[in-house]
Amino acid sequence: MSIHQENPTDVTAEELRSRAEELDRRDALAHYRDRFIGTETPLSYMDGNSLGRPLKRTADDVAAFVRDEWGGRLIRGWDEQWLNLPQAIGDQLGRAVLGAAPGQTIIADSTTVVLYKIIRAALAAVQDPDRNELVLDTENFPTDRYLVEGIALEEGLTLRWIEPDPAAGVTLDQVRQATGPRTAVVLLSQIAYRSGHLADLPGITAAVHDAGALVVWDLCHSAGSVEIGLDDADVDFAAGCTYKYLNGGPGSPAFAYVNARHLPALNQPIWGWMGRKDAFEMAAGYEPAAGIRGFLSGTPAIFGMIAMQGTLDLIEEAGMAAIRAKSADLTAFAVEVFDAWLAPLGAELATPRNPEERGGHITVDHPDFTKATVESLWDGDVIPDFRSPHGIRIGLSPLSTSFAEVLQGMAAVRDRLRS
Repeated sequence: MSIHQENPTDVTAEELRSRAEELDRRDALAHYRDRFIGTETPLSYMDGNSLGRPLKRTADDVAAFVRDEWGGRLIRGWDEQWLNLPQAIGDQLGRAVLGAAPGQTIIADSTTVVLYKIIRAALAAVQDPDRNELVLDTENFPTDRYLVEGIALEEGLTLRWIEPDPAAGVTLDQVRQATGPRTAVVLLSQIAYRSGHLADLPGITAAVHDAGALVVWDLCHSAGSVEIGLDDADVDFAAGCTYKYLNGGPGSPAFAYVNARHLPALNQPIWGWMGRKDAFEMAAGYEPAAGIRGFLSGTPAIFGMIAMQGTLDLIEEAGMAAIRAKSADLTAFAVEVFDAWLAPLGAELATPRNPEERGGHITVDHPDFTKATVESLWDGDVIPDFRSPHGIRIGLSPLSTSFAEVLQGMAAVRDRLRS
């Protein structure tokens, strides 16, 4: 459904309320909201792109795990199910969210550790010794930048920085200009963590390959909010977290994707017993397990995988196409409310206006916005996020967020700005 409005600044508060109610009535995914804890309360949650709400079934899933699997089966659980869980959930994630065939996705470590392993594995796959440049952008999430800076120092590599528009993101032309015969690996985020800009993943991947290099995509803000299509785009490597739109809970383990064509020669740097070909052989010397399992290192975080199973089931039921459509409508409505209420107060939209160029969140800048502004909103049960230097980020999770909730939250931002 399209929610385009010709003259948004002329919209009254009552019209916006009626509009939110109508959008909620027409929302084919509205009934999924009732499956999440806390959605029946007056709290307005606009930070689902940092930490997703828990599903109601998660409490039962965790309790059943403690009672029946951990408590009932004890150490037998490893042989019966747990050892295979990282790849089983990885395959479901690939199928439901990433557009990846089985055997290429696995649940592993924290996002930082997974990205480190992925980048090092990508570098190990580059055969040309003259390719000694890593390409990244100045607006990427800090962890991504720090990791690449550290790896460049370790390996004696050169960094080539792309400087995108902070209110937009990395463009295809910028990637073409930054890559060439010395490029080894390019690391980018599909959705910019601050602006919400949605990168041209297929086009950029093709451009990196045209330059003879490999690409690593950070999918932290895109997994579960947009359709991705890793296999169709022939992406080399990707990583992402599971506690945002996948509702895995605080610190739930990240996922790694390795294109099948790279798996036979996979060489990741953190050798651990769980990534060995026979973990319980306890033999001398490291021989990696075949396929994506060779990406594991230590003991899998089984507890951290339980919650995301419910969300993956939900995503398969709803379909990523419908979820993406709802996400675009939510952000379009948020932009409409911004135009009506916040722009007249001097706020600026630091996010692309074209829905096809943004993910599931928008960022609003104003010189008066500070961390204290967000803290005061939190005290009133309105929960956005602060992004330095003076931005409020509004993250809208399609399965758990209503249009009325968006309006209520942005009304609080307007009132705070007025005061």
